[in-house]
Amino acid sequence: MRVLLTGASSFTGFWFATVLAKMGHEVVATFTRAARADYGDSLRGERVALVRRLVTPVFGCRFGDTSFLSAILRTRPDVLCHHGADATNYKSADFDYQTALARNTYRIGDVLQALESVDCRRIVLTGTVFEAGEGAGSDGLPSFSPYGLSKCLTAATFSYFCQQAKMSLGKFVIANPFGPWEEPRFTAYLVRCWSSAEVPTVRTPEYVRDNVHVSLLAATYEAFVAQLPAHPGFMKISPSGYVETQREFAERFAREIGSRLGWKATLEFAQQTDFSEPLIRVNADRVDSDSLKWNETKAWDDLADYYSRSALAVG
Repeated sequence: MRVLLTGASSFTGFWFATVLAKMGHEVVATFTRAARADYGDSLRGERVALVRRLVTPVFGCRFGDTSFLSAILRTRPDVLCHHGADATNYKSADFDYQTALARNTYRIGDVLQALESVDCRRIVLTGTVFEAGEGAGSDGLPSFSPYGLSKCLTAATFSYFCQQAKMSLGKFVIANPFGPWEEPRFTAYLVRCWSSAEVPTVRTPEYVRDNVHVSLLAATYEAFVAQLPAHPGFMKISPSGYVETQREFAERFAREIGSRLGWKATLEFAQQTDFSEPLIRVNADRVDSDSLKWNETKAWDDLADYYSRSALAVG
């Protein structure tokens, strides 16, 4: 298949592009910055440098702009995978959800018209479990944040316009991926502490979350994209990983990584007092890893190897 993919410089986008290409799909990946050099030596820049070897890159290209419409007409994709989204300061309560919505859906009518002109009738949109109504859990499944709200509104916009255009829309809902080439978040914090013989503190051990290996997530994404039918309609998958408290996940991570790297992976757990987020929020679709030929032990081995080589592991 010819796949036009946005958002390939992100952690999950990098993995999606990589697995799509390795499974034999012809991937055209758009990047918003004008050139590879504009990403610098950051972790994002490293991802771009790696993934551009596997895809046809189109730099200086944003969803809906003239260069994006030209890319559709030039590459004639079989499916548009819109993974990219405005996520600047996504954890902030001041996140500008209106601007994010406008960027995520810019000139969507023109985009669908261009796709129709090259006989492409399949779109895969990435969603998040942090959107209102997604996943399973507590507190009535609200949007977690203004970022979650922007993603919810983006999905509603795509649903409306794809239905009007009689296109096939697939929604791929992400929970909490972790793995190699991730920005330094929770798991990287644990590794940094252990590599320095420090004891990390888990501050929200009571939250029940859904942490999933990014390699399993990417394999599921490729299968979903490949199986999406061309006839009008809607499909959704919300792949799940380790559904457990953050205490339990931290303990799991400590066992798996500590044993592989020979570290004394000790943990401390704070008494959680902040419950500003829903207590439970997880995805609901169990993944058949055997059918995807995905191996859990190898995923942990690969992650330990990545951290052993990464600057994250030494501070």
